[in-house]
Amino acid sequence: MPEIEKKLLERIQKSGTSLRIMHVCGTHERTIAKYGLRSVLPENIEVISGPGCPVCVTPEKDVDIAIALAKSGATVVTFGDMMRVPGSAESLLDAKAEGTDVRMVYSIDDAVALANKKPELEVVFFGIGFETTVPANAAALLRNPPENFSLLASQKQTPPAIELLASDTVVDAFIAPGHVATIIGTKPFEHLAEKGFPVVVSGFEARDILLGINLLLTQTEQGVARVDNGYPRAVKPEGNPIALKMMNEVFETSESEWRGIGNIENSGLVLRQEYEEKDASKKYEDFYSASLAEIKAKAEKKDKKRCICAAILTGKAKPSQCPNFGKDCTPKNPAGPCMVSQEGMCYNWFRYSREGGSRFA
Repeated sequence: MPEIEKKLLERIQKSGTSLRIMHVCGTHERTIAKYGLRSVLPENIEVISGPGCPVCVTPEKDVDIAIALAKSGATVVTFGDMMRVPGSAESLLDAKAEGTDVRMVYSIDDAVALANKKPELEVVFFGIGFETTVPANAAALLRNPPENFSLLASQKQTPPAIELLASDTVVDAFIAPGHVATIIGTKPFEHLAEKGFPVVVSGFEARDILLGINLLLTQTEQGVARVDNGYPRAVKPEGNPIALKMMNEVFETSESEWRGIGNIENSGLVLRQEYEEKDASKKYEDFYSASLAEIKAKAEKKDKKRCICAAILTGKAKPSQCPNFGKDCTPKNPAGPCMVSQEGMCYNWFRYSREGGSRFA
């Protein structure tokens, strides 16, 4: 074990302070599971996962609209993980197998390039994720993409979801996502500190996570609650002003549905009125409504596997408590969104251990 990690861990292990910490980032969960951090923490320190995986929190209704668009003749493009996330009846990958035009891209720019190259196609980019992906989508729309390109946006804002969980979940402190903070800065997390929750913004290496736990322990032991920046090599208190300006120019805040949680006020981003002509959900609403009705009817007849992703996303259950985990639900055959992505808690627990990490590599 490297010397820095060893010293950070020794400090944590010597502390007798009990702390239940929630992180809200799929990449944090991946690091914790991959390096077996839970297995080396003392019993008085527990780290649980919140809704930090972008594909995990994308609601079924948005997946259904994307599938309905594809079944109605549009070319739907999105990230690879998103193609496997179940909607209410099926996934985009299922729709592709039925012959619809569903394609994987690495960025919204790939989608715009496809629309430019194939003007005969109606290209819809299914854009999901948190504040980290929103600036790229905003930039693409600001560059005036072609008329046959549009965006199906399912974008989330992280702080309102964390504040909701603070009132609904038994937790003492929070590790905030470093990549989100590179965009929005540290100030949006101060509401949590004002409510008495110690917060630290952390990076994504094992030493970053251990440093974050140390900083939270220090706050708790001192009896204070503030937002510490444990990722200063990337995060500035004010965030990224250029990215924020682009986001605010194209998107506005709205209520948004989070899978497994429900509607959260001010947690979503929708296109402003001046960009509505690029909003696929409105531009093609008449076009896909019949297909969407068929999907909903199919969902009513489907015998769904009992999935506890909702409890897992809110820190109320562990993947190993799910009856499907590792049996009817695996990365090759996911029953719920938490098993799909490398950022999903179930995926990482399955990939690295059955208890969220059993070794320190």
